[in-house]
Amino acid sequence: MSILTRFKDIMASNIHSLLDKAENPEKMIDQYLRNLNRDLGKVKSETASVMAEERRTKRELDECRQDIQKMENYAIKALEAGNEGDARKFLERKNQLTAKETQLQQMYDIAANNASQMRQMHDKLVSDIAELESKRKMLKAKWAVAKTKERMNKIGDSTEDAKSSLSAFNRMEDKINTALDQANAMAELNAEPKDDVEDLMSKYDSNPSSSSVDAELEALKARLDKKD
Repeated sequence: MSILTRFKDIMASNIHSLLDKAENPEKMIDQYLRNLNRDLGKVKSETASVMAEERRTKRELDECRQDIQKMENYAIKALEAGNEGDARKFLERKNQLTAKETQLQQMYDIAANNASQMRQMHDKLVSDIAELESKRKMLKAKWAVAKTKERMNKIGDSTEDAKSSLSAFNRMEDKINTALDQANAMAELNAEPKDDVEDLMSKYDSNPSSSSVDAELEALKARLDKKD
């Protein structure tokens, strides 16, 4: 039965390991659910077929056993009636049915084992689907949080870049200020030197406005003295 080989892989599958390998777990969840539901439809159909085969072989086995018992009962009746020849014929048919019973038993055992495996796979798929359905919202919410955190980390990187740019700008400003100070100092050094003698001469130059005020002040003093 190829269906058994096919769905043993499904039973051995691990949802979380598949999600770990996915680039987009959110899409993988939906895709895996679609796959499981598609597989579940196939498993249901095959399981129904295998279970029908189990019931058919069981029915044939039961009918064979009933025929065996029937032949034995007829053999007894024939002996009771004194017909040993008829009894022998019934027993010969019983032996044939007994050999058939062995074959039917083997067929039923195989069919029953197949049906058991198919039911296990069916139940496993139903369980997996229910588990993933219950976790779908939670996993998608976690994925959304992870993507938000990733965007925040990128913004944080941009902020660090901005800080680095600002630091570089400040260093450039310091260089410009230093260059300006050096230029101003150079300008002072390049200016003509002061003549100290000229400054000293100005100290002794008379100030006409100052002398006029002094003269007027002395005149006022003299007038006041006369009044006294």
